[in-house]
Amino acid sequence: MAKAAEPSLDDATLVARARDGDIRAYEELVRRYQGPMYRLALRMLASAGDAEDVVQDVFLTAWRRLPQLRQDAAFVGWLYRTTTNRCLNAIRARRPVADVDPDTTETPRGDARPEHAVEISAQLAALTEALRTLTPEQRACWLLREVHGRTYEEIAAAVDGSTTAVRGRIARARAQLAEVMRPWQ
Repeated sequence: MAKAAEPSLDDATLVARARDGDIRAYEELVRRYQGPMYRLALRMLASAGDAEDVVQDVFLTAWRRLPQLRQDAAFVGWLYRTTTNRCLNAIRARRPVADVDPDTTETPRGDARPEHAVEISAQLAALTEALRTLTPEQRACWLLREVHGRTYEEIAAAVDGSTTAVRGRIARARAQLAEVMRPWQ
């Protein structure tokens, strides 16, 4: 019987154990990264249902292809790359772009002052709309950098591009978002 995965184990150890058939180790990886992958997909796709589908597909594919992963430490980068690519494919495949569902989109804290909560909600709505004006590639690069804190090299690997292209996309995205969000400064 496989030993239970311990939360204190690093990702590479969990990946190695999962590759050897330890389902609990893989479950721990899913617990660790399901949230970040879902938030990335939700921001890229602006649809909770589509984001859930993408993330579920990414983790199922990861489980099936785990034996093909050459470096255990590359797992997280592979997840970001796969999630980003699946989102870009979903964006390209659909027309028109779906609206954000206010019932399922994350909302600001409910314990804040009502007027402050309204302002924050309006800012988030404006940012969500501004993100839609970016190209899918710019949106992916910006989200991976600004929301998920990935390095330029990790982003380049995720979007299958060069770091120079990534820097350019992020710079254009920042400039465009700064212009659109200027009233909120």
